[in-house]
Amino acid sequence: MRIRWWIFAFTLAFPMLSYIQRLGVQDLAGTVMPALHLSQLQIGWLATAFTTAYALAQLPGGIFCQQVGARWTLVVVGILGFTATLAFPLSAIILAGTTLFGALLLAQTLLGVSQGPLFSAATAVVESWLPANRWAMGGGLQAAAMNFGGAVTPLLVGLLSASFGWKGALLWIALPVVLLTVAWGWYARDTPREHPAVTPQELAELGSGAAQTARPPTARRLRRLLSDRNVLLLALAYLCMNYAYYLLSFWSYLYLVQVRHFSGIEGGLVGAVPWIGAGMGAAAGGFISDGLAARIGIRWGYRLVPLVTLPIAGLLLLVTLRVATPYAAVTALTVAFFMIEITEGAFGAAIMNVARADVAAAWGVMNTGGNAGGIIAQPLVGFLTNGGAWGGAFITGTVFALVAAGLWLWIDPARRAKVD
Repeated sequence: MRIRWWIFAFTLAFPMLSYIQRLGVQDLAGTVMPALHLSQLQIGWLATAFTTAYALAQLPGGIFCQQVGARWTLVVVGILGFTATLAFPLSAIILAGTTLFGALLLAQTLLGVSQGPLFSAATAVVESWLPANRWAMGGGLQAAAMNFGGAVTPLLVGLLSASFGWKGALLWIALPVVLLTVAWGWYARDTPREHPAVTPQELAELGSGAAQTARPPTARRLRRLLSDRNVLLLALAYLCMNYAYYLLSFWSYLYLVQVRHFSGIEGGLVGAVPWIGAGMGAAAGGFISDGLAARIGIRWGYRLVPLVTLPIAGLLLLVTLRVATPYAAVTALTVAFFMIEITEGAFGAAIMNVARADVAAAWGVMNTGGNAGGIIAQPLVGFLTNGGAWGGAFITGTVFALVAAGLWLWIDPARRAKVD
């Protein structure tokens, strides 16, 4: 096996574990709320604290990645993420009342900051370690890994909570992050030419990209990235897509519990099903987008998938509200999540083609937009669902999905950003 695939495997493990960390509290909300005397609205504010910090850390995280490289960036991600995950249950042991809620907000904020540079670094690894005709596949599989992390989280934290309590569950999910971080720091390098085990044959297979390194960003290049038409359009489209994504990823499990009345192990199992659909969609979308780009060119090859699938996802959110049986609702949510996440490969490949060596910073710009969608979604959906208005929440997801699809008509992935 080529060294690039071992390096790439690490960039699948980091997103998977990061999603277990970020969703652990949300999926334990049914236990955490009565134990700590929190309301569902307060759970929404904890999710908002994570999302806001995560969004604000995107561009600084991308700049940091271009300064120190993807290797040490992911080491920092792992250390801070482990610390933040531990802080949540430890705060509940030693604090109470308003002070406790403030500490929980800080823990979720630190978790958001820790994961801010994650996908900038992971995307930079794909751009450096994989050939250009595999960029959409790389981005799609990374998104699949994070979604499979989301799929196992409800059942995993449910089983751990049953054995060790909710505090013990959060402590256990922090441990694999330590092992992964140590292994990555020892084995990884920023570029193939820096790795002692990469052979001349593998370097030849990778072509000129193997020698390309991320450049420390200058103020001038950052200004040009921030004003580039395609970078801004991708950021806005990613905002709208991620509104629907955050609606599904953070709130679909509570919908299935509160409205469709799943509970216990059955609830954990059905809560995993939409995430499995999302993971399958992300994996398939990367291969499909690469194939379309090879056949009809980059411009329309990357446009077609989001133009077709995002409107279908929006329609399926409305279908979820109307179907009669609980399992039909699970099916509709699963296919909607599939259709949302099938676009991840196109977004990732488009920003890599536009930005190239500046992709870490450009991804930071795009994912700042993406997580602004989460900042809008979390308090709004929390407010609507706290009053039982699940229909209104899902309708907003439909609107944002349709706008995201329309924006792709103006995105040109074949046009390189002029940053020099």
